Amino acid sequence: MRAWRVHSNGEPREVMRLEEVPDPEPGPGQLLVRVRAANVNFPDALLCRGHYQVRPPLPFTPGVELCGEVLAAGEGADAEPGARVIARPVLPGGAFADRAVVAAATALPAPGALDDAEAAALHIGYQTGWFGLHRRARLRPGETLLVHAAAGGVGSAAVQLGKAAGARVIGVVGGPRKAAVARELGCDVVIDRHADGGAGTVGGIAAAVREATGGRGADVVYDPVGGDAYTASTKCVAFEGRIVVVGFAGGTVPAPGLNHALVKNYSILGLHWGLYDTHDPDAVRACHEELTGLAERGAIRPLVSERVPLEEAADAVQRVADGTTTGRVVIRP
Repeated sequence: MRAWRVHSNGEPREVMRLEEVPDPEPGPGQLLVRVRAANVNFPDALLCRGHYQVRPPLPFTPGVELCGEVLAAGEGADAEPGARVIARPVLPGGAFADRAVVAAATALPAPGALDDAEAAALHIGYQTGWFGLHRRARLRPGETLLVHAAAGGVGSAAVQLGKAAGARVIGVVGGPRKAAVARELGCDVVIDRHADGGAGTVGGIAAAVREATGGRGADVVYDPVGGDAYTASTKCVAFEGRIVVVGFAGGTVPAPGLNHALVKNYSILGLHWGLYDTHDPDAVRACHEELTGLAERGAIRPLVSERVPLEEAADAVQRVADGTTTGRVVIRP
């Protein structure tokens, strides 16, 4: 079969190679699936660079989530051949390939309301958003949610989930094209940090949020960016507000001033969604049922901006890493 492989760490476009490799075999408790669609995530670039918290042995195939069709089951795994599932592949054999092996225990039924590309983009981003907004931040109807990188893959999921929860959503984006996408997603207010007039500075973003909220600030902040985005959040978070730290796509890990959190009376909440698979897998399945229901009602639908063939996967991962894409880019083997 065909698979993209990384033999040395570096930028995705430089180190990913499309190769012919033997078909994988499912082990005990595993499923062999045909990859129908594989979503590109920022962690795929981090894996290529060797900067992710998980470092599979070289060579490895990137691709951390997929929608697939069950071909075979290993010993002790129970699955119907032909079943359509979403899952995370067992590294070092990732999703950017014709076939992959996944853990049967974590494979979930693909929602019928979503096509393959949309289903592939549902799992990590929307689970992260749901746990961040509901489990960690306890977002309530009528509250104001501030989402950084609102037109990106992670941010767009948070925007849709915030609107579905009855929140007023403010989205921060970079550039007019992404501003248009954020509005289409349902943002009530969009702040373009590339606009003239100082809107893109830390102070400018904070001032725009305070103006949009009558001086109160954002009740919940969803931050997958870090760096200046986090700093701006601390300047416009409301009394008893909650800042959910999801990632550091901007490249800078902030050093929170805990004295500032004390004086302004806000909470800083970390979210590592992958830990729920270990500590509370039942919550992951319950979340999937909730997301499936939201998809069936049309309340959420992953924004798939590009569907590209397997041959273009390296370029797609690089563009996601560079922050030039909107929504989700999905690979179709």
